[in-house]
Amino acid sequence: MPKKVDRDSILLWVDLEMTGLDPVKDRILEVAAIVTDWNMEELGTFTAVVKVDEDLIRERMVGDFWEKNKESYNGLVAQNKDGEPATQVEQELLDFLAQFKAETVYLAGNSIHQDRKFIEHEWQRLNAKLHYRMLDVSAWKIYFENAMHRKFAKPENHRALDDIRGSIEELKWYLKMIS
Repeated sequence: MPKKVDRDSILLWVDLEMTGLDPVKDRILEVAAIVTDWNMEELGTFTAVVKVDEDLIRERMVGDFWEKNKESYNGLVAQNKDGEPATQVEQELLDFLAQFKAETVYLAGNSIHQDRKFIEHEWQRLNAKLHYRMLDVSAWKIYFENAMHRKFAKPENHRALDDIRGSIEELKWYLKMIS
């Protein structure tokens, strides 16, 4: 059971793993979500594997990126056979969010605009629940790396839940720099 939210807004940290970067041609393979308060305290987590047509996986998951990251994605592709339909995963995610009873849900993450494109395309009901503003950690990354010459060392393992926790830690690191 998630913790009770004492505010009218929450952060919904999302990381999607997809068959590629084109929200029209590619599909969501895995979703992880962590709801936090504004102190970045985890209030609840959600993960699911989305069933994607195997022909689409073979067609779209080719090229240098996939070859370089084969080990990270082999487990995810193997889990695909046990995945749930995208509409079912969307409903489960909506049910998960409903438990927090927050008026405003801000989408958060690293380069979250890309994930948002997939949410807009595949999960319109979830998209309708999200505020139009987003908290994108990559904006902080750009500033700190270029203006302050400071770089956060985030592990890149390309699994959704771990990636989110890395993004939360990254934002905490940036916030410590300015406090």
